[in-house]
Amino acid sequence: MPERDDIEPTPVRPLWTGTLSFGLVSVPVALYTGNRANPVSLRMLDRDGTPLARRYFCPEHKRAFDRDEIVRGYQVEGGEYVIVTDDELESAEPEKSGDIDLKLFADVNDVDPLFFERAYFLAPAGKSSKVYRLLAETMEKTGHAGIATFVMRDRQYLVAILAENGILRAETMRFVDEVRSPEEVGLPEKGTAKSAQVQKMEREMSKLTKRSLDVKELHDDRAEKLLDLVMRKQAEGRDVVESQVTAETDDRDTVIDLMAELEKRMQGGDAREQPARTTRTRKRAAPKRSRQTAKRPAQARKRKAP
Repeated sequence: MPERDDIEPTPVRPLWTGTLSFGLVSVPVALYTGNRANPVSLRMLDRDGTPLARRYFCPEHKRAFDRDEIVRGYQVEGGEYVIVTDDELESAEPEKSGDIDLKLFADVNDVDPLFFERAYFLAPAGKSSKVYRLLAETMEKTGHAGIATFVMRDRQYLVAILAENGILRAETMRFVDEVRSPEEVGLPEKGTAKSAQVQKMEREMSKLTKRSLDVKELHDDRAEKLLDLVMRKQAEGRDVVESQVTAETDDRDTVIDLMAELEKRMQGGDAREQPARTTRTRKRAAPKRSRQTAKRPAQARKRKAP
């Protein structure tokens, strides 16, 4: 993948801070996302290169609607909708809380990854990490996972708290009515294969079996090829259009050395005292139209929106 320059340090900021609690135990924690968005994203443009905005269009009135003209509704039988007002939505919001409320502990093998939705890291947020270390070590030693709820941005989440290598993770979970069963999908019932067939399958699998998984092999080939194409076309001045709108730096370009941050917090450090080690964030700027491109007819340098 081509190197990205024009990079500057980005501070580490948790998504949420609060207390992981159960019984008489309280552990101050900070929540960090464990996922990053795809580094290669395409914007929708008009043929002159201006970024487009999404609007709500009414096919009956043949016009776009502003936000103050829009209401929300839940579809019921017969094509009818029940309108839900903003006040009614607000009354249904969960009570704000600074706690991750641990409801129960279960065998980690009983927690089906099919329920997992998004991964987060939990780092110690207080001056001392002793209770955090004790909880992580105990959960890992006993093979237990915690099931908890917490509220973030006016939404209640169900989470599994997992411990691995002395670090706590939080996996947001789908609710039971959001997960299909094998029977719903139509998967076949468990059968018995012949011994010879099993041995043949084992031999084929052994050809690709490694002692350990190298996560560096889990890269996105399509993203690498696409970014290489974009960089090459920009260098050649092909299909480069100039936009009057300059995109601001966003969180998708933020790459944090999270392990360094976790290590510092485990030692009782505070992220506000000094910036954690980070890779750096590229500042996005609107590409300038090259002379080569500017000399071409307008139609030749325009491209279709993806």
